[in-house]
Amino acid sequence: MLRSDPDHREEIEKEIQALVVERVAANSFEDLYRLRATCKSMKALTERPGVYASFDIFNFPWYVHMPHLLLQSCYTKGNPSTLYIKDVQYFFTFGLQEEGLALMKRAADAGFERALYTYAMTRKIFWDDEEYFSRFTRKSVDMIGRVVRSLRRGRGMSDNVAFVTKRDEFISSVIPLFYNCQCTPCLDRDWFLWHIENSKGKNMCNRCFWIKEVGLFYRDFEPVIGFPDSRLW
Repeated sequence: MLRSDPDHREEIEKEIQALVVERVAANSFEDLYRLRATCKSMKALTERPGVYASFDIFNFPWYVHMPHLLLQSCYTKGNPSTLYIKDVQYFFTFGLQEEGLALMKRAADAGFERALYTYAMTRKIFWDDEEYFSRFTRKSVDMIGRVVRSLRRGRGMSDNVAFVTKRDEFISSVIPLFYNCQCTPCLDRDWFLWHIENSKGKNMCNRCFWIKEVGLFYRDFEPVIGFPDSRLW
């Protein structure tokens, strides 16, 4: 039998409010801070663990100083965006591949699309493992790939010797397969990845499509070192 007493209704209302606040936290820091300012009860809701787990740190205003305490609080609550920032820095910047890959998988398995894309590409590049490619359609990987690669807050990958070595091997041994495949006519031949996305038509075969996507990752990906050093939080 359903309870209809006032206390039960109040509990349900609080849970609904908490879910709304978590959804706001995932989309807009500005709106969340407006909620905090409305009343004491709403401020209390914004400090619940679920809110820290829901933040998308990539939505934090770039012109506001990002406190280490916020990052640490989010990370300890399993926040996927902070897991992603830490895993990319660990794997690509600090050379902590085992720890970085484990964090990247946690963020990917939590459904954070940036992490899922980066994990899929990292597994392919370093271990020739294409298992996670199956989780994307051509449209979805194109969309999230553009988002990840558009974040130009790092210093490039020139200091990562392993990554650069893999990229050079890719250009010398895999790119020729892309241009020699007859699935669609080549519109241009670009051996250094500068314009690989414009080199073939959209109806290319699946192998050529993924060669193109990996090539774009090699060309444009940067570790997110514009954020505070993740070893400190």
